[in-house]
Amino acid sequence: MSESEVDVAIIGGGLVGASLALALAPTGLKTALIEVVAPDANAQPSFDDRTTALGNGTRRSFEALGIWSQVTLRAAPIRRIHVSDAGRFGFARLEANECGIEAFGYVVTNRMLGTALRSAISNLPNLDLRMPAKCTGVVLHEQGVELATEPAASLLRARLVVAADGADSKVRAAAGLAASIEDYRQVAIVSHVRSSRSADGTAYERFTAQGPFAVLPLFDGAYGVVWTLAPEAAERVLAFTDEDYLAALQREFGWRIGSLLSVGKRNAYPLRLSRAETLTGQRVVLIGNAAQGLHPVAGQGFNLGLRDAATLAELLAEVARRHGRAADVGASQVLQEFASRRSADREGVTRFTDGLVKLFGDTRPGVPLLRDLSLLLFDLSPTAKQALSRLSWGFAGRTPRLGRGLGVML
Repeated sequence: MSESEVDVAIIGGGLVGASLALALAPTGLKTALIEVVAPDANAQPSFDDRTTALGNGTRRSFEALGIWSQVTLRAAPIRRIHVSDAGRFGFARLEANECGIEAFGYVVTNRMLGTALRSAISNLPNLDLRMPAKCTGVVLHEQGVELATEPAASLLRARLVVAADGADSKVRAAAGLAASIEDYRQVAIVSHVRSSRSADGTAYERFTAQGPFAVLPLFDGAYGVVWTLAPEAAERVLAFTDEDYLAALQREFGWRIGSLLSVGKRNAYPLRLSRAETLTGQRVVLIGNAAQGLHPVAGQGFNLGLRDAATLAELLAEVARRHGRAADVGASQVLQEFASRRSADREGVTRFTDGLVKLFGDTRPGVPLLRDLSLLLFDLSPTAKQALSRLSWGFAGRTPRLGRGLGVML
């Protein structure tokens, strides 16, 4: 079998993996991207009709990567956020203009975002795009990693392997990196609906006894709905006719967006919190859901994963600039630096989202009252709202160059 050598091999061509491949393009590093789903397939699970709220740091990153002009055509700005505790008195409202920003974020479908990324990486000069291809073997050596793929075009040798293959990462397992999994016992039912009142830039987050309920504006005036239920209830709701589903949705959410008129395809996703105990191994680094898979509440998962990719691309660019073709991008000190740069942001966002889920699911005596009082106090505090709006750029630590709208190369 013939052999190919690259500096970086990315396993997983979903949103985060494709973003990393695009970010590495200016560095001159030889890169391979291995993705099991064909570029033109409709079955790519990362590129479905789920909606993603892109934070302002992500917008800046996509501007720097040259794809925002395409993404923004089908992105709906979030100019207002309404948070409520269902059946209780607690609520909070946020206005982007009061925080001095144009929008808290931008809602796009994963399908649209995936199309933009796939188009951008399709002809990169230093990218070996193996798609569709499956990584079937990972052998770690002190000086590099051997990767077997099917179909077996060639044996691939890499100085660094990046696991971007999701929460059930096969690369993470092959590298012997442990991860903890916590099942929230919740299922998110995702759909697009149309109503008698078109979306106006307001995002709604309602916390119910069974889990968060989000209604997000879409670019065409429709709404993306994420209805979180216990598994047994979700199974019943999925079996509803469209008419019965809309009626149940109307009862649950109310009339804030008017009368619900139609619904598209419904999909269900079990919700878990997965956390790798360490981000790096011998010539292996984890990013995106392979590093941490979050609950969708507050819409932080992809933004956090993109900051993983942006930080890694920036760090590898620094190594390439200092050492040229002799750069060892998989050296242990490089990976230690990556883990250090990502520690505060990763830990902060993970605790924040997990804490929200558990806080609003806590029914112990006195907790709901304190929760609602806290929401009302937050609603009255411009300082607290300003602080929350900054989450759009990251929780803590160093903001990568892409997140500031700059390229990875100085």
